Amino acid sequence: MKKRILATLLLTTMLGLTACGSKAPESDVDYIKGKGTLIVGITDFAPMDYKDDSGEWIGFDADLAKKVGDSLGVNVEFVEIDWDNKILELKNKSVDVIWNGMTLTDEVKNSMECTNPYLNNAQVVVVSSDIADQYKDAASLSGLSFAVESGSAGEAAAKDNGYNYTSLTSQADAVMEVDAGTSQACIIDLLMAGAMIGEGTSYPKLTHTVELTKEEYGIGCRKGSDLAAYINDKLSEYYKDGTTQSIATTYGVQDAVIAP
Repeated sequence: MKKRILATLLLTTMLGLTACGSKAPESDVDYIKGKGTLIVGITDFAPMDYKDDSGEWIGFDADLAKKVGDSLGVNVEFVEIDWDNKILELKNKSVDVIWNGMTLTDEVKNSMECTNPYLNNAQVVVVSSDIADQYKDAASLSGLSFAVESGSAGEAAAKDNGYNYTSLTSQADAVMEVDAGTSQACIIDLLMAGAMIGEGTSYPKLTHTVELTKEEYGIGCRKGSDLAAYINDKLSEYYKDGTTQSIATTYGVQDAVIAP
């Protein structure tokens, strides 16, 4: 009798373990709907994510993220993060998605569940306009001191070319360094350069010269997350109905949009 009871208990335990082991992974989409908030990890990066005069986050990425939040029926919260810690922020669920003009590097693609590319971009060198004619290629830049954003594609480009550089919190800080004369040059995203420097901007005496890389932007979710596929579907929908192009035109990035 005792043996029969013991066998029954063992069988029940094994079935319980099997059930636990076969439990389907949690849906990130359901998780976000359940808590009622989509938390978007960003940096201050015009024209992707930046604040207007009233303090509201706007930009090409911000506006698209709000559209996706509406489709999920949740609020969207933008959280400024240390770009170098973006992978950790996702894993810890401090944020639900990295949506901030993120270059699809091998590290990003191996560490996150990424969407399809949605914008073209490049890494460009920014210098003072009065010396720009001296720099025509990557080799001619070797003697300059650079400012770059830590963990960015710009930092990777500086490393790859053997440049002397200082890593800062954001691309905006890197531009400020050049404007102040603390650094001779910086490496930032082409789309940011188009929005931040040159005539009619806050940095009219700066210009971009050499294009060091060509790349594509993607949106990053937790590894294995179903949110990336959900966003892909929405971006395809927004492209087909013209929403993406309309938002892109608002922020001057319409020529960089990649068709789904």
